[in-house]
Amino acid sequence: MSLCFFVSDLHGHIDRYQKLFAAIIQEKPTEVFFGGDLLPSKPIYLGGNQLPKKYFIRDYLTPKFQDLKAQLEENYPRVFLILGNDDGRGEEDDIFEGMSKGLWEYIHNSQVHFDQFTVYGYAYVPPTPFMLKDWERYDVSRYVDPGCIAPNDGWFSYNPREDEINFSTIQEDLQQLVRDDDLSRAIFLFHSPPYQTNLDRAGLDGKMIDHAPVDVHVGSIAIKRFIEKRQPLLTLHGHIHEAARITGSWKDQIGKTHCFSAAHDGSELALIRFDPNNLEKATRELL
Repeated sequence: MSLCFFVSDLHGHIDRYQKLFAAIIQEKPTEVFFGGDLLPSKPIYLGGNQLPKKYFIRDYLTPKFQDLKAQLEENYPRVFLILGNDDGRGEEDDIFEGMSKGLWEYIHNSQVHFDQFTVYGYAYVPPTPFMLKDWERYDVSRYVDPGCIAPNDGWFSYNPREDEINFSTIQEDLQQLVRDDDLSRAIFLFHSPPYQTNLDRAGLDGKMIDHAPVDVHVGSIAIKRFIEKRQPLLTLHGHIHEAARITGSWKDQIGKTHCFSAAHDGSELALIRFDPNNLEKATRELL
């Protein structure tokens, strides 16, 4: 039996991280998955001092994970993480620095293995109404939902190629990531949920743009089609905080694929526990 933890959208809330670290120490999971939006959206306070978002990894996450590793020693879990659309890509240098210390494995657009499973990471989401576009891609075409801002009309914390901004799609990225791989034992760590599921329902009821109703499902069509076609074992998602509250479910199933979301719009930490060999027994607890 393997115990895995999955969390997402912690947004730099120290109390959520403290609860997670306490659970890791107590239960000793073998793997921990972070589904993006790890950093604070605004400056936060640590010990009475304002800590800018750009220092959160260097001055909080890295030392806390170092302490955790020193305490757990051989019981320290493998930590897989991606960033999310609220995390600036300019923070990647600190992510890579933590990876060089053996604290976590940064797996955006790559794959790693544990036991008989392959884990893939992919951070991009379809266009949103927000201006930061570091982790946004056109979905299956250059169409942008009403009320959302196209990637080339936003701003970036790094210098992407112009052709990448204008022409890359989530659909093409996923094809390049997996090619012809056998995905029957694959776990995907996404930030975006799949379209029209329990996991992508946003609180947009009654909202109109130019006299037309806004789609209340805001997930990725490309990810949905990918799951339908390729049928990985498990997909992990975040991004839409209110989805589980509105739909009443933090999980869904697309064919044989189990889909879990750890996004949560309350003050608690939403902690999903699962065994990849027995996904039907997965649980979600609000701490």
